[in-house]
Amino acid sequence: MPDFDVITVGAGHNALITSAYLAQAGYKVAVFERRDIVGGAVSTVEMVPGYRFDLGGSAHILIRLTPVVEELGLERFGLEYLECDPLFFAPYPDGDHLFIHRSEERTVTELEAKFPGEGEAYARFLAEWRPFARTVRDLFLQTPDPLTLGRTAMFGKAVEGDWKRALPRILAPYGELVDQYFREEKVKTPLVWMAAQSGPPPSEPMTSPFLLWHPLYHEGGMARPRGGSGMLTQALARHVVAHGGEVHAGAPVDAITVEGGRATGVSVAGQHYSARAVVSGTHALETFGRLLPEAHRPPAARSLRVGNGFGAVLRLALDKPVRYAAFPERDARVALQLVARDRAQIMTAYGDYLGGRPAHDPPIVAMSFSAVDDTLAPPGGEVLWLWAQYFPYELSGGRSWDDIGPEVAESILDAFEPYAPGTKASVVGSLFQHPLWLERELGLFRGNVMHLEMSLDQMFALRPFLGASDYRAPVKGLYLTGASTHPGGGIMGASGRNAARTVLRDLDARPLFGLGGRTAEP
Repeated sequence: MPDFDVITVGAGHNALITSAYLAQAGYKVAVFERRDIVGGAVSTVEMVPGYRFDLGGSAHILIRLTPVVEELGLERFGLEYLECDPLFFAPYPDGDHLFIHRSEERTVTELEAKFPGEGEAYARFLAEWRPFARTVRDLFLQTPDPLTLGRTAMFGKAVEGDWKRALPRILAPYGELVDQYFREEKVKTPLVWMAAQSGPPPSEPMTSPFLLWHPLYHEGGMARPRGGSGMLTQALARHVVAHGGEVHAGAPVDAITVEGGRATGVSVAGQHYSARAVVSGTHALETFGRLLPEAHRPPAARSLRVGNGFGAVLRLALDKPVRYAAFPERDARVALQLVARDRAQIMTAYGDYLGGRPAHDPPIVAMSFSAVDDTLAPPGGEVLWLWAQYFPYELSGGRSWDDIGPEVAESILDAFEPYAPGTKASVVGSLFQHPLWLERELGLFRGNVMHLEMSLDQMFALRPFLGASDYRAPVKGLYLTGASTHPGGGIMGASGRNAARTVLRDLDARPLFGLGGRTAEP
């Protein structure tokens, strides 16, 4: 008899979500994690005495568009969300600024007062693309296949009006689509900069859905777990254990064992553990390039596009709150701070990246969530995280991130300083997570926080590759979850939930919470 019903490799948030659903359904689950703490890129540590730093994703936006937290009852396991409103704040070098609030009406009113005509344009943009955004969200919450995608998009209520008018816009670069709605560059830039967080540049065709997702920000809002982003994964781990599962940190999986063409367990430090099914929540390149025996590695995995890095983040401990020249009050610190002058700055940074150079004038997303959570910093202090783009993993001229890291970190802080003078003088500690650091410490190959490029050829039924998008690997009994699978990166949990549904279906489970489980009533 197997040691467990299911073994999960890795303890990122998607892997833990899959495990939590399986444990909640009555299955005996074990999770093995390489690092000493669970969470992967959704973890929080005290890097500077008194200051808690997230090591990966920080803004919880996408997961609030899913039923994961409610279905798993994560509040009972210590998860407390703190609302963040305003959602976005954009300061400009000339002292101007704008806010995007949770309330559509307030946002429209303020935009109209500041830029006549732009508030009305914003309301029209939201109304026209809200059905499309909701359709994409619904697709993210299901196992992808080309027929479902076509039926849902083409015959569902995905757009207002007809598809002949909508399709060219959907296929356009998101950096250009904004021109069809807005005149003011100060309105266009923050919308484009948020869309750029998915990875593809504003000039890439067929990327407008990254912008057209925007209406859902007003629906789900943005929040922070009290105590740090990692409190989500801590709650998930407690959930698994409370339902009879096991979670082992500091326990790297050496290999996935395959017998008779079927995954039968894992090897951990020379010890074999057997299971009816194995779920791999690690990077696809880790799963197929190292953990699986060579004879069972699918050829399609060799062509996965990881890209050449993406961004970098400078995490700072400050002895006083950040203070923006354009808006010194607290609301600016609560929001995601979109620090980009214009779209040209974003494209210039991308040009540096294409040349193998760190962006010399990077656009920045600044985060100071200690404005809503006093557990992150000591009294009077602040945590400030500066995510900047674009930064290549592989540098031109034979340079190394180990050599240039301090210099690049300083350049990011220099780029931010004019917007919030005095920030540099208040720094009491820091951590710079450049692309090589992200690979070494978090297992993000080539520093890509999305695992694989989020371009159309690696999305939906093509993620990670055709034939594996249903969360079933080409080896029986082996399942996949995580950012390498549909719908991709970000703190959403849809991949974990979708993968759990697939595993439960294959384990002959009965319905429970819409996902299945043998403990459910007939």
